Amino acid sequence: MGPQGRWVEVQIRTKRMNEIAEKGLAAHYKYKEGSANEDRFDKWFGQIREVITSQDTDSVDFLQDFKTSFLAEEIYVYTPKGDVKMLPVGSTALDFAFSIHSAIGSKCIGAKVNHKLVPISHKLRSGDQIEIITSNKQKPSEDWLNIVITQKAKAKIKDALKEEKRKIADEGKYIAQRKLEGLGAAFHQHNIDELVTYYKVPSQLDLFYEIAIKRIDLKELKEFHVLGDKLEAPKVIKTEAKTELTEYTPKPSAKDSELIIFGESSDKIMYNLAKCCNPIPGDDVFGFVTTGKGLTIHRTSCPNAAQMMANYGHRVVKTKWAKNKEISFLTGLKIVGLDDVGVINKITNIISGDMKINISALSIESTEGLFEGNIRVFVHDKEELEELVVRLKQLNGIQKVERYDTEKT
Repeated sequence: MGPQGRWVEVQIRTKRMNEIAEKGLAAHYKYKEGSANEDRFDKWFGQIREVITSQDTDSVDFLQDFKTSFLAEEIYVYTPKGDVKMLPVGSTALDFAFSIHSAIGSKCIGAKVNHKLVPISHKLRSGDQIEIITSNKQKPSEDWLNIVITQKAKAKIKDALKEEKRKIADEGKYIAQRKLEGLGAAFHQHNIDELVTYYKVPSQLDLFYEIAIKRIDLKELKEFHVLGDKLEAPKVIKTEAKTELTEYTPKPSAKDSELIIFGESSDKIMYNLAKCCNPIPGDDVFGFVTTGKGLTIHRTSCPNAAQMMANYGHRVVKTKWAKNKEISFLTGLKIVGLDDVGVINKITNIISGDMKINISALSIESTEGLFEGNIRVFVHDKEELEELVVRLKQLNGIQKVERYDTEKT
């Protein structure tokens, strides 16, 4: 142990040893580490075995993970107790958390690297000492896949996301079952396959998931034929969808703010904001025509955008915000930083005092010297939100300020 409680590992080798070490993986074979006398070569094969046994990994992903996880240069980092962990160069604090245990990785909200607070995306260097900070309310999200580089972390994040999707899909499965039985059709594989084909979703899990989050409302079932207990989809699907888009001419409403639609006309129309991504003026957006609900506005970065554009391109309408400073939009900010006396007062002074922005809700949690705050505010547009984020980041001790979709809280 060196100064300030940091662990240092020193390796001394001859020129010949250095030559062998620099030329390939065989150099690992004689190297022993840990009290259990574990062979690094065996450990390396264990990691490969872990990749191969992952059921969802295809050949392209496997090769990519193999290169990044096993053929890359390595770094050596330490736990607070001085245990050595070997990771690929470019690994983040989140990779380290998953290398310790899946449960720790899934609940990771930050880390202390050499006793300094850092976000989960912080890249590690050889010799760093890392202490992981967790929260029971934390759970993996899709953007984590862009933060980690190790195969183990990616696999565990994907597993957690699929499990969360399955839980939500169970509700959609129950809704679908009731709808089918209400029509006199049985809830069996043939009818489920008919619905999967009709709605153009990849699998029955995706079907139930989209029903649960109300992206699919099953109103089209009234156009299906029931033969015995089997469903038969209507013959023409695309024509009906196009007719629906042509006949869609909503009227303006004084209650709603306004949007300009780029197409055959530039009429101002009423619309709904998508709950899955909660767009605000200034965001890049597009309109999506839905049966019974009219036009719904989504952000182009919405997690559902790619699938909607791919499967229902004929329902997508280009959109642009109209200038309107009189109407406020609800959005959320997540703030993470060092728990200190008066920090909440400083945050609210900037929001309500300096920028005159109304706060809808505020919740703060503090654990192990780190606080996490969720604030819902009313802003006029993206520019005002970005200015607020910049000013909050300038406060001492604030580590991260990011926008989230208010429906997720």
